[in-house]
Amino acid sequence: MVLPALLLFFAFHTFPALQGIFYSFTNWRGYGSYEFVGFKNYLNLFKDSRAFDAYIFTIKFAVISTIIVNIISLFSAFLLNERIKLKKFFRAVYFLPNILSILIVGFIFNYIFTFLVTDVAKRLDIEVLTRSILGQPNLAWIGVVIVAVWQAAAFNTLLYLAGLQTIPNELYESSSMDGAGKWQQFFSITFPMIAPFFTINMVLAMKNFLMVFDHIMALTGGGPGRATESISLLIYNGGFQGGEFAYQSANAVIYFLFILVISFVQIKYLQKREMEF
Repeated sequence: MVLPALLLFFAFHTFPALQGIFYSFTNWRGYGSYEFVGFKNYLNLFKDSRAFDAYIFTIKFAVISTIIVNIISLFSAFLLNERIKLKKFFRAVYFLPNILSILIVGFIFNYIFTFLVTDVAKRLDIEVLTRSILGQPNLAWIGVVIVAVWQAAAFNTLLYLAGLQTIPNELYESSSMDGAGKWQQFFSITFPMIAPFFTINMVLAMKNFLMVFDHIMALTGGGPGRATESISLLIYNGGFQGGEFAYQSANAVIYFLFILVISFVQIKYLQKREMEF
């Protein structure tokens, strides 16, 4: 029963990954013959200013988006966990963005930023928004963050909500009798109890934002210029359109190791914090 799934996984995941590692040591352009060049591609990456800029943008985007999405998700989970009318309806509404196609969402927001926001800004005389922020090199990344956070918050909210429902109400009742306020309850009861869910959300959010591709493709295409070019987009453009298959394969290997190290450090640090609680 398991063997067919393993064969399919190896054929469409493991084998292509091993091929990519193999080609990263060559000068293959994606077609024709090739020669082995050793670690030349890897060494050239450390001298590539375009790759450096893509890594800086991706890290900045991922860190900011991870922080914002976890704040919004935690706040939303608190609201949905309260005794409000139509609770199940609002939970479905909150989760709706997660099931929508990223590309479709990106195209919709592209229209909103380009036409709706600019029209409103002109009427309200807000000069900075009279031009689409997606066309401004210093503001385009903000638009990508808004869309990415809006869509990612749905899944993170669901995880936080699951964590909040594991906390016994008796703990809050006992702390209220002892005179604890809402903030004291949050830092002494709520956050320590949902610390494992916080760890999961932080790691998954950071990993997903570091791999951002669809949002940028639909919103800016990496522009204006290269202001919003992520590592994934650089690998795609260079590898499949720029004749740099082997070179970008080396970039993909480094990218994979980079995400692996970041995730490992996050897990170790956040699990240590869980133990302190």
